[in-house]
Amino acid sequence: MTVEEHYRAIAPKLTNWLVATGSPYDDACDLVQRAFLKIWEMRDDLKDCDAAVAGLVFTIAKNLRKNAWRDDAKIAFVDEIHEDAAGATQPAPSPSDAAYLRDRIQAALAQLPPLLREAYTLFQVGELSIREIAHETGATENLVKVRIHRAKQRLQVLLSDLRPE
Repeated sequence: MTVEEHYRAIAPKLTNWLVATGSPYDDACDLVQRAFLKIWEMRDDLKDCDAAVAGLVFTIAKNLRKNAWRDDAKIAFVDEIHEDAAGATQPAPSPSDAAYLRDRIQAALAQLPPLLREAYTLFQVGELSIREIAHETGATENLVKVRIHRAKQRLQVLLSDLRPE
């Protein structure tokens, strides 16, 4: 496959995974572009193994995000809320509001231990196979399955109030 074909196949999954694991959508799109730029630069050295390219691009994007977060932590933020606006409140969100649900799911994912969150999001959002996740994380396939199962169980508990009775 060419880099362009890999991009068409992997970019939507990678973008969804980055958003599901805490990146804003615009930042996720930027990270995907930067990750594939790196893939493009090393295209002559890549072996023609689709799973290896998918794992590599996910790793590059994850490392780029870590670097960006590390750089952002060094920036001092200024409080931009004016005193007259500080007392204003927003109405409580409706449980059927898509933004509310997305925020709840992201908060629940953030409460998972990192290894469970990584395995679950790579599988559900990134749509990687168990074998690809095992290769990416260095865990056995059985351990990946256990992590995904445990993540699902914890998410069911954390989000149980959203289920209709």
